[in-house]
Amino acid sequence: MGSTLVFGGGGQLGQCLQYVAQQRNLADIVFLPEEQANILDPGALRETFARYQPAYIINCAAYTAVDKAEDEVDLARRVNRDGAENLARLCGEFGATLLHISTDFVFAGTSNQPLSETDEAAPISVYGLTKLEGEEVIPRHTSQYFILRTSWLYSEYAGNFVKTMLRFGREREEMRVIWDQLGTPTYAIDLAGCLLHIIESGSTAYGLYHYSNEGVTSWYDFAAAIFELGGLPTRVVPIRTAEYPTKATRPAFSVMDKTKVKTTLGLTIPHWRDSLKVCLSRLA
Repeated sequence: MGSTLVFGGGGQLGQCLQYVAQQRNLADIVFLPEEQANILDPGALRETFARYQPAYIINCAAYTAVDKAEDEVDLARRVNRDGAENLARLCGEFGATLLHISTDFVFAGTSNQPLSETDEAAPISVYGLTKLEGEEVIPRHTSQYFILRTSWLYSEYAGNFVKTMLRFGREREEMRVIWDQLGTPTYAIDLAGCLLHIIESGSTAYGLYHYSNEGVTSWYDFAAAIFELGGLPTRVVPIRTAEYPTKATRPAFSVMDKTKVKTTLGLTIPHWRDSLKVCLSRLA
């Protein structure tokens, strides 16, 4: 097995990958410094590929500021579509396998059944649209790819909903949180484990997959669980999406069906609440 290069290694998922790789004693994974890892610089990327001759590329680099993307359309598209294309093109040339992260935001949110990989994508935000464009451009340049859509990422690292709620919970007696958006929280450590499992197993079952933790919840119930399991007395008040307007529209329902990833890759996925307990124990 050749080396694995991680782009976006300084972000939340990248830091989780570093932690899991250390736990598994995986030495042949290179977390590139930013000057070598600009996915918008094809020349620098080519030099990096030529230097390392990687077997795998993990692309954690993305424009993820969902609301800002409504105003920064070109930048979001450059990172989420063009950056993915740059990596896919070089993966095709060098024979490397691309592992690329996408999002539940590619869906409109109008379903009431768990969404499979074959369900129609119809994004309702610039972020979701540009991530879908990234998904669509990858197969034009390489057949050796795994695209994993995920949702509601959190961990001990970087900024995320869990850490924000814990901070607010220590400062406030009450939090108002949306209850009419349903999805599944995903512990980024678990997602990192899935990505490294694909590499360690040598799987060639290329294609599009859904990965989140098991179960379904609302942001309101997620917040309530954070406070309960975190031992905070903060009251959570349910509000509708309309009471908390944002620039970008979020899908009201984005629960994803994980049947394919579990059966094809042989994964056992924890329930979101169990993984939340693990995360909170490490943050304590």
